[in-house]
Amino acid sequence: MSVAGTSTAPEGRDARRAPALPYAGDGAGVDPDQLPDGLVIADEHGRVTCFNAAAARITAVRPADALGRSLEQALPLEDLEGRRWWQLTDPYGGLAIRIRQPERNLLLPGGREVLVTARYVRDEPLGPVRSVVVCLRDTEARRRTERSHAELIATVAHELRSPLTSVKGFTATLLAKWERFTDDQKRLMLETVDADADRVTRLIAELLDISRIDSGRLEVRRQPVDIGAAVSRHIQAYVAAGQRADRFLLRIEQPLPGLWADPDKIDQVLSNLIENAVRHGEGTVTIDVTPTPSPREGEETGTSVTVSDEGSGIPEESMNRVFTRFWRGSKRGGTGLGLYIVKGIVEAHGGTITVGRGPQGGAEFRFTLPVAAPAYLA
Repeated sequence: MSVAGTSTAPEGRDARRAPALPYAGDGAGVDPDQLPDGLVIADEHGRVTCFNAAAARITAVRPADALGRSLEQALPLEDLEGRRWWQLTDPYGGLAIRIRQPERNLLLPGGREVLVTARYVRDEPLGPVRSVVVCLRDTEARRRTERSHAELIATVAHELRSPLTSVKGFTATLLAKWERFTDDQKRLMLETVDADADRVTRLIAELLDISRIDSGRLEVRRQPVDIGAAVSRHIQAYVAAGQRADRFLLRIEQPLPGLWADPDKIDQVLSNLIENAVRHGEGTVTIDVTPTPSPREGEETGTSVTVSDEGSGIPEESMNRVFTRFWRGSKRGGTGLGLYIVKGIVEAHGGTITVGRGPQGGAEFRFTLPVAAPAYLA
């Protein structure tokens, strides 16, 4: 196969062409430059015959400088202990039963780390190596994932430490000195323990939600949901807890389409958005429930809920980070996971969620859900 652009060996050079890469459907070859990963192929003499655009980007080596050179010169890899990788593995002179090198972290000149895997192509078992196919991947995406996991572990450890320390301290004190406390003191300590236990339970629930969202396993059990009544329940709970009734303004535009959704998860979304407006916003918290075009193709109508306040709002430069993990804005407190989970729940319903600036200058969150239906009626 003659591969296009940067991947083809120079004219007149005595080197094998890169083997054709089959393309499902039409049988034509794939241009290696279209591949997302770096691809380097060397012939039976160890000369590079293919060096695609992704390999050039990852290694900062021009294809013209790599084609026709020995694999070791074009791709001078070292292991993390500084040893020359191709000398260690000896793909052409090593064991004849080897067919590949598993993925591992190696270093390019300058210390840049890459993920490398290799396959040894033989015409027959135990025969000589006819070509070596090397796949390169940048480690930056994996490092970001690892950093995210490390941050999650650190956040969870920090958030768990405080309530568990409180629970342990109060229970140990009560067990050791029960008779020395009055009933009111005992009640206060037990109420504190109960509140801290609830905090731990909420955190564990958040972690389970994140795990399900990240793995695409968040289950949605659809039932008929009266979204207006659900919002009213949250407002009544805040008023019962001491918030002024006139701080909330609920506007429902009728008629609303029938909504099938998971009531518990929709309550979780409403709770998070309204709590953010109450805690971090100012003035009146306005909740608008309106019919709207459905975000799902094939459905005419959906339901939108908009929660806005009259505070200072979210800085423009932070708008694109609101739904990421650990975003807390300018005020500390909480795990910074709530809005990430909210977005995951809304999208699991086939809906969309946006953030912007409200009419009075505060933050405005708007999520839209398709009408949908339970699976057994679909």
